[in-house]
Amino acid sequence: MIGDIVETKQCQLKDPMDLFHSGQVVKICAPMVRYSKLAFRTLVRKYSCDLCYTPMIVAADFVRSAKARDSEFTTNKGDHPLIVQFAAKEAQVLCDAARIVCPFADGIDLNCGCPQRWAMAEGYGACLINKPELIRDMVRHVRNQIDNPRFSVSIKIRIHEDLKRTVDLCQKAEATGVSWITVHGRSVEERHQPVHYDAIKIIKQSVSIPIVANGDIKTLKDAENVHHLTGADGIMVARGLLANPAMFAGYEETPLKCIQDWVDIALEHGTPFTCFHHHLMYMMERITSKQEKKVFNVLSSTSAVLDYLSDHYGV
Repeated sequence: MIGDIVETKQCQLKDPMDLFHSGQVVKICAPMVRYSKLAFRTLVRKYSCDLCYTPMIVAADFVRSAKARDSEFTTNKGDHPLIVQFAAKEAQVLCDAARIVCPFADGIDLNCGCPQRWAMAEGYGACLINKPELIRDMVRHVRNQIDNPRFSVSIKIRIHEDLKRTVDLCQKAEATGVSWITVHGRSVEERHQPVHYDAIKIIKQSVSIPIVANGDIKTLKDAENVHHLTGADGIMVARGLLANPAMFAGYEETPLKCIQDWVDIALEHGTPFTCFHHHLMYMMERITSKQEKKVFNVLSSTSAVLDYLSDHYGV
C-alpha cells in the first residue's frame, strides 16, 4: 500500500484549501467505485484536474484489516492533492482511518451522499444527512485528533426535499469546522432527474466555506455553466471524466494522446485487465462506431486490446 511513498514529507503535500483560495474554479475528479484509483487519477492530473478523490472506502474495514488497506488505498509522490473518501458512522472509527492516511493524503471526505441501498441499510452514506449531530461529532473528532492543521475534513451530501433542512445541515457543518462541502444536487430518491442547481446556489449563498457542485457535468462548457448558475467554488465530475479524462483540459472528446497515456500509465501500474479495458470502453464511447464497439468490447486480453489500438488508431 504505502511502501513506495514513505519518503514523502508532509511539507511536499499541496494544500487543497490553497486551491479554493486561488480565485479559479477547482476542477475535481469524483470518488468513483472501482474507477478513481491511482492509475486513473494519474491520467486526469495530466489533463488539468486539480484535485482527486479515492473511491469510497468503508472506514471500519480499513481500520480493522491490513488486507483492506492494501487493496483500497494506493498512492505515490505525484498523487497530490489527494482526498480519501470514507463511509463511516462512528466518530472514533473515522478518526482512526484518518490517522492511518494522514501522512499520505491531504484530507479526508465523509460520504453523506451515497444513495445505494446497502450503504443506507448499514447507516452509511446519504442517511447521514438526517443526522447532523452525528456528522458534527465525526468531524470534531477528526479535527481534534489530527495534529496537522492543513489536513482538510470535508463532506459530500445530497439535498433534502425540504431545502431548509439542507441549508441548516450545511450551516451546522460549517460551524463544526468542515473545510468545504460537495453538494450533489439531487435528493436520495432522485437518480436521473434533472440536477437542482438552484438548490446548490442557495446553499452557496448560505455559508462562507467553499461549496463544490456535483451532478450531470459532462463537458468543460457544462462545468463553466454550472459555476455561473451556482457560484460554486469547485466542480466535481464523475462519468464525464470517465468518458473523457481530458475534459478539464478543454477537449470535446478523448484525444488519442490521452488513450496512449492511459495505456502507458495502466501498464506501468499493473492495472487489472478488466479495469484497464473498462476505462478504454468509456473513453472510446464517443469516437467508435457501433460495429467497432461490438469488436472492441469483447476483447479478453491486454495483448488483444493493444493489437486493436495499434491496428485501428496507431496507438
